[in-house]
Order: sequence, then structure tokens, then C-alpha cells
Amino acid sequence: MTDPLWISLVKAVAVFAFTLTLVPLLVLAERRISAWMQYRVGPNRVGPFGTMQPLADLVKMLFKEELRPAGVPAFLFGAAPAIAAICSLFMMAVVPLGGTLEVGGHSTRMVVADVDVGVLAVLATSSLGVYGITLGGWASNSKYSLLGGLRSSAQMISYELTMGLSLLSVLVLCTKGNGFGSLSLSDIIAAQASSGVWNVVKCPLGFLLFTTAAFAETNRLPFDLPEAEPELVGGYHTEYSGMRWGLFQAAEYVNMLTLSGLVVTLFFDGYHFPWVHSLDAFGPIWFVLKLFFFVSLFIWLRATQPRLRYDQLMRFGWKVLLPVATVNALVTAFLVVLIK
Repeated sequence: MTDPLWISLVKAVAVFAFTLTLVPLLVLAERRISAWMQYRVGPNRVGPFGTMQPLADLVKMLFKEELRPAGVPAFLFGAAPAIAAICSLFMMAVVPLGGTLEVGGHSTRMVVADVDVGVLAVLATSSLGVYGITLGGWASNSKYSLLGGLRSSAQMISYELTMGLSLLSVLVLCTKGNGFGSLSLSDIIAAQASSGVWNVVKCPLGFLLFTTAAFAETNRLPFDLPEAEPELVGGYHTEYSGMRWGLFQAAEYVNMLTLSGLVVTLFFDGYHFPWVHSLDAFGPIWFVLKLFFFVSLFIWLRATQPRLRYDQLMRFGWKVLLPVATVNALVTAFLVVLIK
């Protein structure tokens, strides 16, 4: 389906605005929910029930002085947070938010880029996002920041292997439905709709592996070693301030939204209402509801789980998750061939 240029621009701006609007709301929700779970008081001064706190934080970051340590490469120092933010936003462009929509006499899908290799685009872009964090640590001319960036690159590369293998099991399952031979996220949704069984039912272990790897990819507790404040004084963004620091934080939350959207797409039939496809006209609503369920899971674990040691994190990734993901992919492929 080829869209006119103006429709593509409208969809890109709409998804961009939708994602960036959710970020401050997500920050506020995390602070309020975490405070409630930990029996303490969250934001409650700025605006009714503290609802204007994200706006106050944004104003502070906009007017805070941008500091740059002496001796750092200025271009690379400024490019690092931009790379992290752009890569996280790009991943949202390939996630289908709904079905087909009529706009100005044209039929268009509710996805910015409905590419045939959507799964590969997600994996490639998430890999590029590592460069922003690593480059930020290196360009800061600080050993503490460099150590945080190196930890982050090692962690994210390690857990990307598990993520890729868990995705492989989904692709193998979709060869039985409309997604035959396709890496398109739209086709994966269509395959689940045609079979009437979600991938989380067919491959629950793949869902657990992908979700665990997603936590590590977003540097969230219990896998937030790149930002281990007691050890690294803030990690890779120690030397950043103002909106440059804000871009790193926004990239983390956008990654959380994007990976939650991928979990919904790959394992929970995307924007389809459960088993009642006559209600697919409300696809974006169902998608957002499913999305926030998994976002709340990110918040819940951050509020309740302790941080792992770095050796525990790497051992868990290489000696537990990776072998299990490999066996899961092989067993899934064997069963699909056997049933076929």
C-alpha cells in the first residue's frame, strides 16, 4: 500500500506527537505509582495532585545551563543523546497502531512505515541505539561515564541475542498463517487473527524471554547497571545536564513504550480486540490499553525489585537466557515442521 507524501508526513507527525506526549504522562504515572507501592508521597505540589510536575521538570531542563567538560569533542558529545532519542523514536514508526483508515479518499494503514522487514528494522535500530549511550560515555572524557557506557554496550548486545532468538520462534509460528515467509509486523498480527490463537499461548516461553530481554534493553530495574548511581555517579550521562540529559531520559521511556508495543504486536494480536474482530474499528484504543498494561509492568518491577550485580546480570544473560532461547527456537521449529 503506497501512501501519498502528505499522508506519510501526517502519520509520522501524529505518531511522533503521540509518543512524545505519552513520555511526560508516563513519568508522572511512574512517580505516583512507585510512591503508592512504596508507602511514600509522590509529586503532589505542582498542579492538582502533582499533575503539572512533568511540565515543571521540562521547564527546568530547558532553562538549566548546558555544561560541557573541558577537552571533550563537542560534536560527539552533543550527538550522543540525539542518537539515543532518534533511534528510540524510529522503532515506533514500524509498530502498527490500528487497521486500515480512509483519509482524503485514500486507504492507508495506521502505521508510519509498513515495511516488509519490520522485525529486522526493529532489531537494527535497537542496536544503533547502543551507540548513543556508548558514545555519550566515551565523549564525556570521564572514566566513570566511560565505564557506564561500556557496561551498557556489553549488556545490550548480550540481551539482544536472546531477543532475536525469541523473535525467531514467533516468525516460525507465523509460517502457519498469513505471515508465511514475512518479517512484517502487520503480517504477524494477521497470522494471529487468522488462527484465532495468540502467540503468547503458542509460545509462552518466547514471550517470557522477549519480555525479560526488553527490560535489559531499556536499562530498567533490575537491569539498570548503566545508571547504577552508587557505583558510577550516574553512569554514562554523569557529565550531561539540561535538555541533553533530558533526551537520554526521554529515549529510555520511548524505548519502554516501543518494546511494550512490540510485545503487544508479537504476542497479543496487536490492535485487535480479543476474539471479536468486529470491534477492530477501535483498534488504536485496544492497542493503547494493552500497551499500558505492559508499561505498568515496567513500573511495578522498578518499584519492587533490587538491582542485580553486573556479574549476575551477564551470567543470567549468557548462561541462562541465551541457552533457553536457543532451545526454545529449535523446539518451536521442530514442532511446527512435525505438525505440518
